[in-house]
Amino acid sequence: MVTLDVRPQLLDALSALRDRVASVRLPLPLPGAPRARQTRAELLAQLDDYLVPRLKAPEAPMLAVVGGSTGAGKSTLVNSLVGRQVSEAGVLRPTTRTPVLVCHPDDHHWFAGMRVLPDLMRVWVPHEEEETPPAAKARARDRGPALTHATREMRIETVSSLPRGLAILDAPDIDSLVVENRTLAAQLICAADVWVMVTTASRYADAVPWHLLRTAKQYRATLVTVLDRVPHQVLTEVSRQYGALLTKAGLGDVPRFTVPELPESAGGGGLLPASAVAPLFAWLAHHAQDPAARQYAVGRTALGALDSLARRMPELASAVAAQHAAAVRLTSAVEDAYKREGKRVRGRLDQGAVLAGDALTRWRGYPLDTSADELLDSLAESLAALLQCAVAAADERIADAWRREPAAGAVSLPAPDREAGERIGMAVRRWRRVLEELAEEEVAKSDRQPPPDPDGIAALLVAALLGGKRARPAGEKLAERIGAQAALRLRDRGGELVGDHLDQVLRAERDRRLAPLEALEVTPEPQAELIAALSVLQKER
Repeated sequence: MVTLDVRPQLLDALSALRDRVASVRLPLPLPGAPRARQTRAELLAQLDDYLVPRLKAPEAPMLAVVGGSTGAGKSTLVNSLVGRQVSEAGVLRPTTRTPVLVCHPDDHHWFAGMRVLPDLMRVWVPHEEEETPPAAKARARDRGPALTHATREMRIETVSSLPRGLAILDAPDIDSLVVENRTLAAQLICAADVWVMVTTASRYADAVPWHLLRTAKQYRATLVTVLDRVPHQVLTEVSRQYGALLTKAGLGDVPRFTVPELPESAGGGGLLPASAVAPLFAWLAHHAQDPAARQYAVGRTALGALDSLARRMPELASAVAAQHAAAVRLTSAVEDAYKREGKRVRGRLDQGAVLAGDALTRWRGYPLDTSADELLDSLAESLAALLQCAVAAADERIADAWRREPAAGAVSLPAPDREAGERIGMAVRRWRRVLEELAEEEVAKSDRQPPPDPDGIAALLVAALLGGKRARPAGEKLAERIGAQAALRLRDRGGELVGDHLDQVLRAERDRRLAPLEALEVTPEPQAELIAALSVLQKER
C-alpha cells in the first residue's frame, strides 16, 4: 500500500523548495541552459499544479489527464467517457486549444478555485439544465514569466455521469504546431494523478508519445495507455506489437486499453458507443472510488514526483553553478582588461607620455609664447586622449575574450563608445579644477611678496605631475616660486589626486561595461539554497 505523508513539516519543506526553484535565474546562453530552463519550468509546474496541492488535500478528487498526439482522438474519447460533448472534436488540427476539465457537480468546488493549475483562468460554460456557479471565472496568481500567459483558460464542465472523486482533463496536443499548446499540454500532464496517454494504430511508434511514456516511467507516475482508432482487421496484430514495445521499454505492466476504429472516430463530435470505452471508464471509476486502489494510484504518482526531485534538483543546481562560473569569467575578463590598462597608463605617465605633441610644444613655449591656461588646456587634452586610448584598448581586449565565451551572448560586446570621450574629458576637467584650487590654497598660505600667480603654479604642478622626466624643470621652478617644502607638499597631494583620478575614470568605465552583466543578477547563492532546501525535504521524508 502506497501512503502519503502529509505532515506540516513536509509541506513547509516542499513550499520552501518551490520558492528556491522560482528564484532561479538562468539568463546566460550556455549549452545546457535551455534544458535547465525547461527543468525549472517543469519543476514549478509539478510543484504548483500537483505536489503541493495534492499533499495539502489528499482527499481531493483523482485527476486523470488525457494526453497524446495530434489526431489521436483524445477529445472524442473524453466526450465518450462522460457521455456528452464537452470538448470540441473535429478534423481541424489542433482541435483542443483550451483544456477542458470535467467532474461531477459535487466536485466542482475542488477545481473552481486555484488549488491546482493556479495560472489558468477558470471558465464556466453552463448548460440549460445547470446553474452558473457563484464564481464563473477566477484569474490565477502569477507564477513567473516562464509559464504565465494572461489569456490562458481552462474550461470546467460538470456531468452527473462521472462518479464523485474522479475528474478528467482533455489536454492540448503534445506535438501541437503551437508552442504554447505544447507547453500547456506538458504542464497539464504534470498536474495529473493518472496519466492517460492516447495514441493510434498508425502512430503508436512515434517518438513524441514514447517520450511521454518514458517520462511517466521515470517519474513512476500512475500510467494508462489507450491504443485508439485501431481497424478491426489489424486489431490483434497492432495490439500485440504495441504490447511488445511497452514490455521492451519496461512498461509491460501498464494498463492498456484498445478502442477500435468506428464511424464515430472520424471526427465531427460523435460519441463512441459506451461499450467501446467501458473498460477504461471502469478502470478510472474503480481507482477513483475504491479506497485502496485510489490510495495506490494517487500515492504512487505523488511519491514518484517527490522521489524525482532528488535527481532533478541537483541538475538544476549544477546549471546554476555553471551560470555563475560563466558570469565570473565574463566579469574577470573586464576587470583584468581594465587592471592591465590602469598599470599601462601609470607606466606611460612615468615616461612622460602626456607631455608629447601639442602639450610638449606648449611646454617648451611656456611662459614666453604660451600662457598658463593654454598649457593646462593642452595637458588636460593629452591626458584625456591617453585615458581614451586605454579604455578603447581595454574594450577591445574584453571583446576578444568574450567572443570565446558562449555566455557572452546575453550581453552586448563592448563597442566603440562615442560618449566615452565626453565623459573622460569632463572628468579630466573636474580634476584640473581641483588641482587649480589646490594651487590657490597653497599660494594663499605663502608669505612671499609679490605672491606667485596661482594659474602659473597650477600649470607647473600639472606639468610636473604628468610630464615625467621631461618635466623635471617644472618641479624645480615650482620650488623656486613657492619654496621647497610647499612644492613638495603640493606635489605629494597632487600625486594622490592624479592616482585617485585615474582609478575613478577607469573604474567608472569598467563599471559601465559590467552593468549589463550585473543586471542579470547571476549569483552563487541559488545553488546553495537549492541544495539546502532539497536536503531539508529529504530529511523530512
